[in-house]
Amino acid sequence: MPVTVEEYKERLAARLVEEAPTLKEFRNRWVIPPDRKELLGRLPDAGRSAFLVRALEEMTDFDLYDVLAELGYGLAPKRRGERADAFLYKHAAWLSGLPLATSATLKALAQQFSRSGTDSLENPQIFQTPEVVRAGGLAALRNLGKPADILRQTKERLFAA
Repeated sequence: MPVTVEEYKERLAARLVEEAPTLKEFRNRWVIPPDRKELLGRLPDAGRSAFLVRALEEMTDFDLYDVLAELGYGLAPKRRGERADAFLYKHAAWLSGLPLATSATLKALAQQFSRSGTDSLENPQIFQTPEVVRAGGLAALRNLGKPADILRQTKERLFAA
């Protein structure tokens, strides 16, 4: 039996909130790749529903996080570039307190996000991109600790922005 786009979105939103009852829980699961994959897999059509809604709503400039956060939790969606800019603005004090190369690397990572979204931040090749290499790359992140932990913290801040 055919369903309308609105009914489809309602089903997707209901399942999302069933899996992650709060925006905070959704965000916490989103920043950890295996948790995000599991969450997406539990959505209708094994997660394809989220991509379909993004296409139908003409939200290709938005990260899937924003598409789902709007559907399930009423969060005003931001385009990838807007989210990266909000991260840089809202976390300027944090970034300015970091070593220069570390801050520059995190800013370069935010710019990568603005182009390709969450997936770009988790692509191992991101640290070979010219902008990230010029900024300081992995060595700059190691100044703060384990790069994977720094990247997770950065994603938490990015999606909270």
